[in-house]
Amino acid sequence: MDEMLKEFVVEALDLATNVEEHLLSLERHPDDLNTLNAVFRSFHTIKGGAGFMNLPAMVSACHLTENLFDALRTGQVPVTPTAIEAALQASGFVADQLQELANGAPPESLPAMPESLESILTTAIEGGVAAAPASAAVSASTAASAPAAVDDGVDWEALYLAVVPAGTAVASAAATPTAPQPAAATAPASPAPAAKAGGWDGVERRGGDKAAAVVKEDSIRVDAVKLDTLLEVAGESVQAANQAAVLLEKLAQFPVEGQAATLMAALAETLNRASRYSTELQRATLSTRMQPVGKLFQRFPRLVRELAKDLGKDVDLQIEGAETEVDRVVVDSLYDPLVHMLRNSLDHGIEDNETRAASGKPAKSVILLKAWQEASSVMIEISDDGKGMDAQALRAKALAKGLISESAAQTQEEMLQLVFLPGFSTKEVANSVSGRGVGMDVVKTAVEKHRGAITIDSRLGVGTRFSIRLPIELSIVPTMLVRSSEAALALPMAVVERVVELPEEFEQVGGAPVLRDQGRPLPVRSLAGALGYELAAERVGIVISAPQPYILSVGAVDGTADLVIKPMTAMHVDGIAGTARSAEGELVLVVGLSFLLEGCKPTVKAQSVKLAA
Repeated sequence: MDEMLKEFVVEALDLATNVEEHLLSLERHPDDLNTLNAVFRSFHTIKGGAGFMNLPAMVSACHLTENLFDALRTGQVPVTPTAIEAALQASGFVADQLQELANGAPPESLPAMPESLESILTTAIEGGVAAAPASAAVSASTAASAPAAVDDGVDWEALYLAVVPAGTAVASAAATPTAPQPAAATAPASPAPAAKAGGWDGVERRGGDKAAAVVKEDSIRVDAVKLDTLLEVAGESVQAANQAAVLLEKLAQFPVEGQAATLMAALAETLNRASRYSTELQRATLSTRMQPVGKLFQRFPRLVRELAKDLGKDVDLQIEGAETEVDRVVVDSLYDPLVHMLRNSLDHGIEDNETRAASGKPAKSVILLKAWQEASSVMIEISDDGKGMDAQALRAKALAKGLISESAAQTQEEMLQLVFLPGFSTKEVANSVSGRGVGMDVVKTAVEKHRGAITIDSRLGVGTRFSIRLPIELSIVPTMLVRSSEAALALPMAVVERVVELPEEFEQVGGAPVLRDQGRPLPVRSLAGALGYELAAERVGIVISAPQPYILSVGAVDGTADLVIKPMTAMHVDGIAGTARSAEGELVLVVGLSFLLEGCKPTVKAQSVKLAA
């Protein structure tokens, strides 16, 4: 994609997304003049760039919508549901075209503006401008030659030059001498931008003041690949500094005197400074990758509105914690999983209006999309006040499909987790919203790809809550270093509560070891056993903060460390999320967050990795 076009697409997509948010807000507060002005400016700005990039369909849609909002903000047209719907359709069309460009589609391949969109926009404009039908109903594609009775500040000649093919613009303009000049183009008090010989340059000018064009740039765009490379180099520099510190510590054990002692002291000071700066570099690089989840969340109100309309349900999407920051890779990859979960809430979770009324619930249902930071993790929740999930029914469905055995999924939590099984669905008939064979297993896979975990809490008749836990930083993870069966392992600190000493013998409940911790009996599970290692003495316990807390027994605890994690791309091993190097340079296997949250279910697949390590 051409660099200039790429810049336009990125900026315009941000504006289009903000427009949708403003429109949904305007639906609740139709008299908000600030919002009306903001939408007008956004469409005006997109139109200018689209004209410069020779995107006539986008120019047409933006121009008509701009006319509509000029009439709305001046009071000529009332803010009606039709006006909001027309603007939402226009923003959706513009966003779709921008997304096609972002995906590599050539500009000339983009479709024209649909007649239905032009019709609904024209209808919305005519709804309040009966005195000036020529201006309101004019099509943007023929705007240059149509009479105009309303001064909307549009440079019609420049718009015409931007839309028609290059080389014919000037001649065509000259061939239409009967077209009247709008007041905005001729009034001395408001000079319009001059059109260059080659066509309109698409630049928004402020009253002809050249000084206004000099704007201080306080940000630049950097290719994401360059940021990833920089982060990797910063991580390696921290690793090298840590290893150098360990070597220096070992070297200090040897007797030195005289000039050698002076040099050792200077070396230690230099190394401390290098270590401090490399750590600061790493943190600064990480911060460049952080983005607020609001950038992701603001794409959902329109989606929920349209799906609710298709299903005939009255739904209010509430968003909290949009300012919470997370790694940009997570923001980019969570869109599809969250869309699927929102679809499920709307289709499966939220009852129809009659059912809600019969159960005494408010007619308008609520879906809450919430994010917040918790220690070194980001929590994202999607909850609804729908009918809830019947755990027993889920188990019966899984049994009927042959997905589980009779002895599996005995607890409420385990039954709810069955929705993550591949091929599991409670929908008998597919519809336009869900039931297409893509299950919640796709969501779970996407979350675990970034060393995250997802859990479910649901109550019949009350509602359902899905909770996603993700590391704030993907490449660097605070960990506790442990040893089990002679293997070096690391546990994410996000789930570590504390370390306890294990007794010689345990209480037994159902044949399984149990230890009382702060008055509560917790099951004890062996990390070596869960990973399939050869069992050895494990005298240290780590209390794991999970939906069902337990104690993880290990051979020893070696301390804590922020590790640079590298994913295992050549093979998949249950329970292992990636590898890292300790300060001493030893290979460390990083235990997966979801594996720990799910109780370290035993597996036999990790033994070969331990031996290879």
